[in-house]
Amino acid sequence: MSKEEFSENDWRRLLTSLGEDPDRPGLVETPHRVAKAWKHWTSGYGQDPVELLKAFEDGAEQYNELIVVRGIPVYSHCEHHLAPFFGKATIGYVPNGKIVGLSKLTRLVDCFAKRLQVQERMTIQIANALMEALEPKAVGVVVRCRHMCMESRGIRTPGEETITSAMLGELQPNLALRTEFLALAREQ
Repeated sequence: MSKEEFSENDWRRLLTSLGEDPDRPGLVETPHRVAKAWKHWTSGYGQDPVELLKAFEDGAEQYNELIVVRGIPVYSHCEHHLAPFFGKATIGYVPNGKIVGLSKLTRLVDCFAKRLQVQERMTIQIANALMEALEPKAVGVVVRCRHMCMESRGIRTPGEETITSAMLGELQPNLALRTEFLALAREQ
């Protein structure tokens, strides 16, 4: 089955269906800009998350403590309303002889965020990809986001934050390690 492309003409039709004139000066370029924006916002489908996480063993063999990156930006769109949700992610892992460049963790979050998502699934996808690529002793992921589908329509609850987490490997049974990760993940 071939993929049917959504064209600039489709965006023009959307504007018309909303009661707008797509030929008025402020909207003439909008279909082109929106088509380009959605290609960017959904570019995660074209990425292999495990490929992003090429591991290396340079000096990591003896490191066996938590590695945590906080404040990773999350910009995504919910699959239910195509509305944006945004916030920050924290990723931590305990290596098992392999580490990954810290910027790769940001790229991993971005890969899954640039797909139509629900926050819960995105959180576990990030954790599972890290487990698959690095085979670490433990992985923890915490994602905190605001959802525009809740803030701007329906219940209209501005400022509410949804927090999801995934704890894999030794973070599940080891309460001390879990507590340490969650303390490091906590916003200051």
